[in-house]
Amino acid sequence: MRITRRLEFDAGHRIPDHASQCRHLHGHRYAIEITLSGGIIEAAGQPVNGMVMDFGEVKSIAKAHVVDIWDHAFLVFRGDAQVMQFLASMPGHKTVVLDCVPTAENLAHEAFRILDPRYHDSYGNHLRLERVRLYETPNCWADAVRGDAGL
Repeated sequence: MRITRRLEFDAGHRIPDHASQCRHLHGHRYAIEITLSGGIIEAAGQPVNGMVMDFGEVKSIAKAHVVDIWDHAFLVFRGDAQVMQFLASMPGHKTVVLDCVPTAENLAHEAFRILDPRYHDSYGNHLRLERVRLYETPNCWADAVRGDAGL
């Protein structure tokens, strides 16, 4: 069985080597979908009976480790010296420094890497993270899927 929880957040970024408008500072209303697989829990009398994982728990883990950290932050590539210097000039600015250019593809991969160890099998139902889908816009997204290179 597979289940998916969707969350949204706002963040700014830029793609420094982009040949068009995305090289400029801008922001998005991102959506992230967390897809987990596992067996349906059979635990009569327990709140998780009949579930793969409680959707509220899926949400709280994603919020604690990705969404709340990236929300209303500027996601910047460590190698983007000009923007790193600019952001450092604003004390208290919410900045997330990444070791990769913050494309949808890299952000989906990074979110998968962060979340994968957080979703673990607590009920013997072989729970595991299968996919992180990151929407940069309603029409553009990237999927980081278990088994893909590096995942």
